[in-house]
Amino acid sequence: MRQAVVEAARFLAGRCGEPITLCDVADHVGYSPFHLSRAFERQLGLPPGQFLAAHRFQRAKRLLLSTDERVIDVCHAVGFSSVGTFTARFTAAVGQSPVRFRRLPEALADAPPEPVIVPGAARDGGIVTGSVRLTPAALALLGGTPSVYVGLFPRRTARGFPVSGTLLGETSDFLLMDVPAGTYWVLASALPARAGAQAQLVPGQAVSGAAREPVRVTRESPAHHREVWLDVAREWDAPVLVALPPLASATAGGARAIRPREPSGKEYFLAGR
Repeated sequence: MRQAVVEAARFLAGRCGEPITLCDVADHVGYSPFHLSRAFERQLGLPPGQFLAAHRFQRAKRLLLSTDERVIDVCHAVGFSSVGTFTARFTAAVGQSPVRFRRLPEALADAPPEPVIVPGAARDGGIVTGSVRLTPAALALLGGTPSVYVGLFPRRTARGFPVSGTLLGETSDFLLMDVPAGTYWVLASALPARAGAQAQLVPGQAVSGAAREPVRVTRESPAHHREVWLDVAREWDAPVLVALPPLASATAGGARAIRPREPSGKEYFLAGR
């Protein structure tokens, strides 16, 4: 069944601009829609429809930054018929509206990302610590010292705002704090630090990874530790949709509060809370 899921993922990723139904995918791999959908979500972390939408939004991100096409034309180019639906779902997945996403390179030029911690909503809530390692292939692709983002997400896919997140500095160790009770995945992504804003917002080839097991933050068990390995993503993997650089920018991320990361252990200063 694993091979059928991979083939289904390849089929969806390669045809994200076309009108595709679950039955089309199921017929392609020779399984019933019901069984394929269950196996797909179990193995890849999200159902086929959301997987297809993720690749459509990633393609939309590229079009928004590389062309002057109107948002409505980008909407139609990636398989959506309603610009309202496209805009709402794009914003929820990327964390920026299509119009604002298009303006991010200019905003990031004025306020480039810097190491930060974006705390969760539960003051004195749970914490998740750990470290990130990159495979030789990932390091070779990124070149030099990469920008490594780590975040907690309610599902095994990086979309929307993280529950808590951080952009690492020179260390490979991370701290995620003020985490509300719940079950989350530790996801990480590395971007070429020396590349321009456009290449960081939509990298040509992604480097990403996830902890093997989710974390379950409770009052009785508030602290957790996870190790994450990052590798070069396959072309059919679900893309990292959330716009990461704005989350570590003093102004490009909008009104979201950020906490400067202090490796020395000094007391954190939180703006806007």
